[in-house]
Amino acid sequence: MPQAIALLDCNNFYASCERIFDARLHKRPIVVLSNNDGCIISRSDEAKEAGVPMGAKLFKVAGLIDETGGEIFSSNYELYGDMSARVMENLAEFTPEIEVYSIDEAFLGLGESKKSFTAIGREIQEAIEKRTGLPVSIGIAETKTLAKLANRLARESKKAKGVLDLFRSPYSELALKRTEVGKVWGIGPNYARTLVENKVKTAFDLREMDLRRARKLLSVVGARIVMELRGIQTLPLDLDPPPRRSITCSRSFGQNVFELKVLREAVAVFLAQAAEKLRRHCLAAHSVTIFISTNRFNAPSEFYSNAQTYSSAYPTDINHELQAWTFDSLDKIFQAGFAYHKTGIVLSGLVPADKLTTRMFDETKWQRFRSVMKAVDEINRKFGRNTVRLAIANPDGAWQGKCAYRSPRYTTRFDEVMRVQ
Repeated sequence: MPQAIALLDCNNFYASCERIFDARLHKRPIVVLSNNDGCIISRSDEAKEAGVPMGAKLFKVAGLIDETGGEIFSSNYELYGDMSARVMENLAEFTPEIEVYSIDEAFLGLGESKKSFTAIGREIQEAIEKRTGLPVSIGIAETKTLAKLANRLARESKKAKGVLDLFRSPYSELALKRTEVGKVWGIGPNYARTLVENKVKTAFDLREMDLRRARKLLSVVGARIVMELRGIQTLPLDLDPPPRRSITCSRSFGQNVFELKVLREAVAVFLAQAAEKLRRHCLAAHSVTIFISTNRFNAPSEFYSNAQTYSSAYPTDINHELQAWTFDSLDKIFQAGFAYHKTGIVLSGLVPADKLTTRMFDETKWQRFRSVMKAVDEINRKFGRNTVRLAIANPDGAWQGKCAYRSPRYTTRFDEVMRVQ
């Protein structure tokens, strides 16, 4: 068990990724949009100060962003995913105990050291910013819940400069008293309302609750949070996450799709992405499920949604087999005359790819295809996604979601690499 737990959080991650590659964005308001350029999902500090609300529809705040000289960006998940991987790789230099919690957060186990935890936090912060350009905040404490709280205070306090160590700190109690109970990790709006009604208004009040009362109001989860706030670890670092049970890839279209041919193109692209992830995790799938749907806000007579699953006794991790299964299922559920708005695929029945049963027929041919897919993955990792792909998987099809403000994928596409003139 680590002596202390740190939480590293990349500040305004999506917006910060955009700023790294464009110096003119320094100190300017930045917002990043959801799929199909719908809502605000990330804001720079300047955009927050300008009053741009999180989750707002773009058309409602476009004028405000323009007035403040701000910049709008479509989601660039390929860039964000690559930058996240770089951050997580660099963390291994400082500790072997790393739990990647989300695309922009990681819990770290910190053991005994001659340096203070604050000094270690500063080293990590400076290394990440120097090597990736991303600003990060680090909170350190005895438990995950306290580390989360310390991280939030590290971001809010100018004095902390992004690193706050509350491990056995005399200031822990003050920090808890200054934190509203609704801002404690794991306390959602409904729980917060219940606690406030019972005169539990701060994290300190929650820490002091009787465990039986906490369990009655908040269930077992709430009792664990109380224990965590007392500095007792009930949520250990998850260094060996459980194997995946399924892999999903789905998306809404930028425009309605009416033709089976176009729908197949979209499905092939989503399937290729899911299959690449399947192989990256050294897994194979027994089943593939495809679902299609029109817009859920359509009139009942215009709404259609269906799904179909294809299962095989022989699991696979190669694209052309998975694609054959998927297209067979798609043909069974497609109905002409509907305006399709969304589709997706789910790979399930996952098993380790290195322990597959020998096939009774075509084993040699199948293994040859697996070698081909391995080579394809290596080429695409080196030269960018879709450098090599199945012909039908057209990533630039008319079904693609709206991304009118997307920045270049600087780190994963050779044809979009930054050029200095």
